[in-house]
Amino acid sequence: MPFPDEPFDQSALIAALRQPACYPHPVATVEHLQTHISHVLLAGDYAYKIKKPVNLGFLDFTSLARRHYYCEQELRLNRRLAPDLYLDCLPIGGSPVQPVLGSEPAIEYAVRMHRFSQEALLDQVLAAGRLESRHIEALARQLADFQRTISAADPAAPFGEPEQVRQPMLDDFTCTRPRLSDPADLAILAEVERWTLEASERLRPRLLERKASGWIREGHGDLHLGNMILTDDGQITIFDCIEFNDALRWIDVVNDLAFLTMDLHSRGAERFARRLLNTWLEFSGDFAGMALLTYYQVYRAMVRAKVNAIQAGQAEIAVADRTAAGERCRDYLRLALALTQEPAPFLLITHGVSGSGKSRRTGQLLEVLPGALRIRADVERKRLFGLGPLDDSRSSLGQGLYTAEASARTYQRLLALADQLLAAGHSVLVDATFMKRTHREPFRELAARQGVPFILLECGADADTLRERVAARRERGNDAAEADVAVLERQLRYVEPPAPDEQPLKTDGDEDVESLRAAILATPPV
Repeated sequence: MPFPDEPFDQSALIAALRQPACYPHPVATVEHLQTHISHVLLAGDYAYKIKKPVNLGFLDFTSLARRHYYCEQELRLNRRLAPDLYLDCLPIGGSPVQPVLGSEPAIEYAVRMHRFSQEALLDQVLAAGRLESRHIEALARQLADFQRTISAADPAAPFGEPEQVRQPMLDDFTCTRPRLSDPADLAILAEVERWTLEASERLRPRLLERKASGWIREGHGDLHLGNMILTDDGQITIFDCIEFNDALRWIDVVNDLAFLTMDLHSRGAERFARRLLNTWLEFSGDFAGMALLTYYQVYRAMVRAKVNAIQAGQAEIAVADRTAAGERCRDYLRLALALTQEPAPFLLITHGVSGSGKSRRTGQLLEVLPGALRIRADVERKRLFGLGPLDDSRSSLGQGLYTAEASARTYQRLLALADQLLAAGHSVLVDATFMKRTHREPFRELAARQGVPFILLECGADADTLRERVAARRERGNDAAEADVAVLERQLRYVEPPAPDEQPLKTDGDEDVESLRAAILATPPV
C-alpha cells in the first residue's frame, strides 16, 4: 500500500472502483469518465470524483494531503451555486485493489455528488436543440446576482494586478507550445501571444481601475457549458468551479462571463452568447468591464486550447479521445485568433413611442450584429434611482422617475455609456424613445467624434396596435418598461418625428431582420 503522501498509480484503484460491489448502495454498472485532472465514477444515484496525482504547474495534486485539501475546497466553493448537488468529501480506505468507501485511514479521497444525466449538461442540451432564450436570460441573471453577492478581493492581495492577470495567459502559451507540431498551429499561437502581450500593456490602466473598483471577486473560474446542467424544472445549476488555484478563481467578474460567451461562440451559438451578454449587462450594470471582454475571451479560448492539448498527450486516454482533443485544440486556437479581429463599431439609436417595438427590434438585432451591446433607457433610468430592471418604481406620469429632470439625467447617462462602449470598440444600440430632435442630436455628434456610422432606427405602428401592446405589457408586468396607455397618449401628442435630413431607417417590425442588419452594416461613418 502506498504511503499517504506519495503519489501512486491510481489505475488499480480505479479498476476496483469500477466494480459495483465496491459501493454501499445499489449499483448496477459503473461508468468511468475522466478529464485531464480527474476521474469520475458514476455509480447508482451518485458520482464520485477523484483527483489525479498530477502536477501541471497551475495545479499540484501530487500528495494525498493536497488532494484531500482540494476536495474540501471543491465542496465549499461549489455549494455556493449547487448546494443540492455536492454531498461530502469521502475518504477511501482499504487498499488500491480492495478499496473501502468511507473508511479510514484514507488512501484516497473523493468528492461525492448526486448523479445527473449526462444529457442534462448544457453543452448536450445545446447540441440537442433544447436550449432556449429564456434559459440563457435566466442564466445571465443568475450569474449577475451571484457575482453581486460574492466576496471582493482584499485590495492588498495580488489578485487582479495586471502582472498577475497576465501570467496565466502567458502560461497557456508556455504549456501549449511544446504540445503542438503543426507549423500553422504554432504560427497562430505566436500571433495570439503577440496580441495578448500588446493588449496587456494597452489595457493596464483598465485593469488597475477594475481592481481599485472592487470587481475582482471569488468567482467560478471555469464557467463553460460543460459545467452546467438543466434541471427538470427548467433551472440551470452551475457546478465544478476552480478550487485548485486561488489566482484562477479570484478574478474579474468579466473574466468569468467571457468564458461562457466564448464557449457559446465556439459551439456556433453566437446569438445566445450575445443574448447572455446583454442580459447580464442589464442586471449587472457593469458597462466599464466591456473594455476587457475581448481580452478575456481570447484568454479563455486559449485555456480550452491548452486543456485539450494536455488531453491529447495523455497516454491513459483512449486514442480516439486524444485525437478529438487535438482537433478541439486546433479549433480553439483559430477561435482565439478570430476573436482578436474585432468588427468596426457603429452607433444606432431608436425613435418611437411606447409599444412601437423598439426593444423587440433591438433585441433581434443584438443577436445578429457582431459585437453589439444594447443600452435600454427603461433599465438605466431605474438604475439611476437604485432600482433593478424589473423593479416597479410606482411612479406616476410626471412624478418620481418620470420628471423632466429624471429624463434629462437618463439621456445624459445613455450618452456617457454609449461614448464609453464605442471607445472600447463595441457597437452600441441605444433603446429609448428619443422623442425630440434635441435628444437625438448629441448622439449623432458622438458618432461623428468617434468616426463611426450613425443609424437612427425609426420604429412605428398604428395607434390601436400601440395601445394594445402597451396595455398587454403592463398586464404581464415582466418588462423594465412602465409606460401605460396614459403615458402613450401623451407621447402621441408631443412626439417629434425625425426630419428627412436625419435620414431615419424605418421599421414597422415586419421586415426581415437580416435585411435590417445589412442596411445597418452598409451605413458609412458620419
